Order: sequence, then structure tokens, then C-alpha cells
Amino acid sequence: MALDEHHYSLTVRWTGNRGSGTSSYRDYSRDHDVEIPGLPVLKGSADPTFHGDRSRYNPEQLLLTALAQCHMLSFLHVAVRHGVAVLSYEDHANGLMRLNRDGSGQFETVTLRPHVTVADPAHVALAEEMHREANAVCFIARSVNFPVLHVPVTTAAGSRPPE
Repeated sequence: MALDEHHYSLTVRWTGNRGSGTSSYRDYSRDHDVEIPGLPVLKGSADPTFHGDRSRYNPEQLLLTALAQCHMLSFLHVAVRHGVAVLSYEDHANGLMRLNRDGSGQFETVTLRPHVTVADPAHVALAEEMHREANAVCFIARSVNFPVLHVPVTTAAGSRPPE
């Protein structure tokens, strides 16, 4: 394997056969397990709107999660490269998905709202700008066909966040 290639694999196993399979739209559960060797099983389902189990993760949530995680990890990497000490990072992300008349749908946009605390007050403005660079190197953001927007809030340790 080349150093510039990374392969990922997992198993998705449908666990929702209630006895008659997909004999009708309401006769089966959307429950499934995501199995990745060495990790706990991730319990998945569809969004409740699509007859899923709200106590399980759905693909739309996981796509939003992947974008938020990737941006955070990319941002932390960029911070190290710029010599910015990040002390905390918390993101309040949301996404907009639209359904089409034919039953298909797609995400139209995702907005990440990272709240970042940096150690040095002189780095607040730079940290705000680093989100653009982090987005440019985020593998997941580069792989989607809709805009990933950023509304960051950055504060320095010991200061109060803006109202």
C-alpha cells in the first residue's frame, strides 16, 4: 500500500427483519449494526421520519458528525502548524437536508459553529482565520458536494465569550 493511500473497511449488518423481510414498507425495522474491528458496535437506524428508531444513530447524523469531527481534527493540526495553543474546542453543528418529490434527497448545506479557546489573546484573529485552512485540508469536507460553512467563536483563556 502506498503511503498516500488509506483504505477503510467496515461491515453494516441489517438486523431489522421482523419475520417477513421487506414484504411491505412498514413490516421491517431499519435497525442495523455498524461493525468495525476492535471497536464497539454502532447501533444504527433511519431517521424517525423514515420509520427509524430515534434511540439509534442515523446516516444523516453520522454524516454531520463526520464533517464536524474532521474539521476539528484538521483545525487542531493547523493550530499546531501555526503555533496556536488551543485549550478547548466544542462545535454545535447543524445541517439542512431537503427531500425531493421523487423520494430522493440531499444535504444542501452544513454549518459548523466551533467555539474555540486559545491560550494567547494575540492568536484570536489568527485562530478565526485558520478555519478556512482547516476546511481546505479536511478530507470529509473535500469529499462532499455541498457547502460546509463555518461560524466560529474564538476566545482567549480567561476572557469572556462575546454575547
